[in-house]
Amino acid sequence: MLLLQQMIVLFIYIALGYGAAKKGVMDETFSKKISWVVVNVANPALTLSAVVNGDGTIKGKELLLTAVIALVILGGMVLLSLAIPFIFRVRKEQRGVYRLMSAFNNIGFMGFPVIVAVYGQEALLYAAIFSMLFNVLIYTYGIQTVQKGTKGIEWGKVFNIGVIGSILAIAIYLLGIPTPEFFNTTVSGLSGLTAPLSMMVIGISLTSIRLKELFLDKRLLLYSLTKLLVIPILAMQVIVRVIDNEMLCGVCMVMLATPAASMTAMLAQQYGDEESAEQAAKGVALTTLLSVVTIPVVSAVVF
Repeated sequence: MLLLQQMIVLFIYIALGYGAAKKGVMDETFSKKISWVVVNVANPALTLSAVVNGDGTIKGKELLLTAVIALVILGGMVLLSLAIPFIFRVRKEQRGVYRLMSAFNNIGFMGFPVIVAVYGQEALLYAAIFSMLFNVLIYTYGIQTVQKGTKGIEWGKVFNIGVIGSILAIAIYLLGIPTPEFFNTTVSGLSGLTAPLSMMVIGISLTSIRLKELFLDKRLLLYSLTKLLVIPILAMQVIVRVIDNEMLCGVCMVMLATPAASMTAMLAQQYGDEESAEQAAKGVALTTLLSVVTIPVVSAVVF
């Protein structure tokens, strides 16, 4: 019930962004500025806040176990992404986009807020491990899947502020580094911006797409339901039998059940062609809308 309530809250944020954009109060330029704040300020602060304001009961070995699990899950998603285009008989021109959407979930914009609401800030230590590996993969494998022409991988972006913030948070936690109260209060306040701003950005992005067309694309709809329901439910059947840590299982569930990462649309736009960018935007939009319902369903089935 708590998860369903949280998804309703996130949906309200999305609706506010959508409504504001429709009214002309917010536009794409404004959305990009908000995205910058979320990616470079609010999200890193959310991870740091989990350390400096959390209970600190997660042991070092558990974080190491999380790293192994995250590597297995993300590696499995990459391998699965190679087969997805053939399973759904995707045209050659769109295979890269489907691989991108299959390999990367929206663990930052949507996953982090859900994890905090349901499992508390302490659980973000687990999520931070996923986030670091996610960034390394999306700026390497992710770019390669949709790349057109001769643009190379931007290695400097692999170690962005999100990854640096995660590394710093884990270092503070493991080494027991004391932080001043003003720092703790600052990151706590900034972390509160993540959920509403990130969801409003998603809402703004939906205004550029005809929502009716999303649900008429049968291949994309079937793919989205497979990605959001079938894959996480099957994967969690294995995970809950291997891991006896309830919080870690919950984090894994959220990481698997979240929609296609918003970064997929950005990478498709920058490195792909116009058709790839449009298809990625549709995939992100549809999986995001459906996830408001599917994430609680996955949780109910698994737990």
